[in-house]
This record gives sequence, structure tokens and C-alpha cells, in this order.
Amino acid sequence: MLRATLLALSLAFSAPQVSADTLDDADNAYDREDFDTAVKIFRKLAEQGDADGQINLGKMYANGEGVPQDYAETVKWYRLAAEQGNAYAQVLIGLMYANGMGVAQDNIMTYMWYSLASANGDEGAGEWRDELAELITATDLATARAMARECMNSGYKNCGY
Repeated sequence: MLRATLLALSLAFSAPQVSADTLDDADNAYDREDFDTAVKIFRKLAEQGDADGQINLGKMYANGEGVPQDYAETVKWYRLAAEQGNAYAQVLIGLMYANGMGVAQDNIMTYMWYSLASANGDEGAGEWRDELAELITATDLATARAMARECMNSGYKNCGY
């Protein structure tokens, strides 16, 4: 019994330290307008692959909160979350392509990202995709649909041109 307790204690003290910084901590810092702290925590989460951290860090770059406004950096973080299948990030990156923010304006890419977001459960994205379909050529529509299929079939690794 004592041996098991000692073993458990030694494992507990030798275990890697888990960061106390959570998404809630970052959200709270953001709500307090402590953007430096929020950026630090969102970046740490984002770099660890957390989609919510990536989205929120991207938003901070979009708004220039705690970091210089940088739409290319916004797209980078949105894309990382979108490539995890996150529908909200897919909508956001679609909006970036729709408005030419951080990327060249591109209706084909917009349609592709909206299609992916719709397939992942975002109803608004499906409506925007359908509205866009009425404005682009049949060739562009076919290209966008093929790109969306390829993106999904590749596990979000081959998304775009």
C-alpha cells in the first residue's frame, strides 16, 4: 500500500505541468479589455491546435486588438481552425475571400468555404452559398463544388487551388 502511494506521488510530481490558461481565462481577459493577456492565452491555445483559440486569435488580428491589425494573419489562424472541420471558421474564411481581406477576393474560394461550413452544420453558410451560386458562372460553380469535395475527401488538407 505504501509502495503504491509513493509511486502515485512520484508520478504526480514528475508529470508535466498543465497550463492554467484556459479559453475561459482568455475570454475573461478579452471581456476586461486586457488584450495583451487575451492574445497571449489565445496564441498559446492556437499553437496547441485549439480551434477556438485559433478563431479568437484570428479575430484579434482582424480587429487589431492587442496586436497590429493584419488580415493575412487573420486568414492564417482561421484556416487552421477551418482545416479541422470547424464550421464557424469555415464561414469566417469564406467571408475573408468574399471581401478580399488578407487574400485576393475570390468567389470560387468563397463558395467552397461556405459549402464546407454548410456541410458541417452552419445553415447561414448554406444560404450565402446559394445566393453566391446565382452570381457566378456555371464553370466557376462546378470548379468550386469540385474543390469542396476534394477538400472534404482529403480531410481538409487540399482546400483550394
